[in-house]
Amino acid sequence: MTNEDALRQLRALNAQFINNFVTNDVPSHDRLTHKDFVCITSKGERVGRSTYLDRWATGFDPAVIPYWDYRGESISVFGSTALVRSVNKHTVVKDGVETTSMTAYTDTYIHEAGEWTCIQAQSTPVAPENYPGDETIVKKWIRGVPQQ
Repeated sequence: MTNEDALRQLRALNAQFINNFVTNDVPSHDRLTHKDFVCITSKGERVGRSTYLDRWATGFDPAVIPYWDYRGESISVFGSTALVRSVNKHTVVKDGVETTSMTAYTDTYIHEAGEWTCIQAQSTPVAPENYPGDETIVKKWIRGVPQQ
């Protein structure tokens, strides 16, 4: 596989990963995650694959998250390992109060048996001075509806 092919496949997987979240698509997400997958949340919690997928089923609610995007996508391939990095901007409504923030994520993929699967996802809050600009938006959703 060429590096260009790997980048194309990983961009598509990242788009699918995000779409799976916005649509709460557990079966599709199950296929993207490695059997030994682990998630490290923005609070430092380590979550195993089973718990992660259980949470995935209800993780996105357009009434609670009226705005979601991913931006500043950067993908690096190192042989059979790849890092997919991006930032999510999200507006969350809690107790009638809207809060907008950004979270950076790094998803680690490995290439086995002819396919890429995500073995680890890690997210980190982003300080406002480090927010990527709107010109780097790859895709956005308003109330769960894709806009691009």
